[in-house]
Amino acid sequence: MSKKVIPGFAWFIPLAPLALAAIIYFGDLQSSSFLFINQLTQQLPDTLWAWFTFLGNGWGVFALAFPLLLLAPRILTAGIFAGAIAAVASSVLKGAFDLPRPAEILAEGSFYRIGEVLLHRAFPSGHTLTAFAIASAFYFSAPRDKRAPLLFLFVIAAFVGLSRNAVGAHWLTDVLGGAGLGIWCGMIGASLANHFPETQLGPKKIWAHLIALGGVVAAYSHFTQKMDLELNQPLQYASIAIIVITLVLYAKAQFTQARPR
Repeated sequence: MSKKVIPGFAWFIPLAPLALAAIIYFGDLQSSSFLFINQLTQQLPDTLWAWFTFLGNGWGVFALAFPLLLLAPRILTAGIFAGAIAAVASSVLKGAFDLPRPAEILAEGSFYRIGEVLLHRAFPSGHTLTAFAIASAFYFSAPRDKRAPLLFLFVIAAFVGLSRNAVGAHWLTDVLGGAGLGIWCGMIGASLANHFPETQLGPKKIWAHLIALGGVVAAYSHFTQKMDLELNQPLQYASIAIIVITLVLYAKAQFTQARPR
């Protein structure tokens, strides 16, 4: 486990985005920062921002990461733990703060919006929180000598946050708050997963069976629900395919006997 320990200084990193969020909020830069990013992101197609938003949807990211059930079960476990913690944190904090979203404050037509009108429970951005939680969990559950390539996950998470401004759903402060809190959730999830018994991570163990069952539920959700935006429909079908293929390989592993040495 020594190769997977989380450095002490890493726990202070989330304070940076949280501090910036406070400066923007109390510095009366809430509307101006949102409108600047919202206008700037219009230079890229709506589909791109919709797909980035999909990567902050809990069911969406679970489906795309589902092959880790066979390839890297500990990392997937860290992501599941982090995602669950992030979901609870997001629900509690949104209810506690209950701050208005841009559509509640700004005049209709003053900013670009994709999808339905959202008015309340702004802080923090749940999609951003989830994206950074998963990125942090994957990063810190991997051995130290293999973490460098995983830094790109934080870049993707940052674009997920930007997508919430691009579609007109969140203030920049919501995104920054979600990023900071998400990193903490990810580190907690990674800490829990790093202590998960190695003997319980095989494809024939109960924990793997529970994850596989979650995959079935995820596939059903992708088939019957709209994941945030209509533009995400192709990703939903792709997610179902990823889950089904992984489950087929998982089922095959149940009948594979280890060869005696």
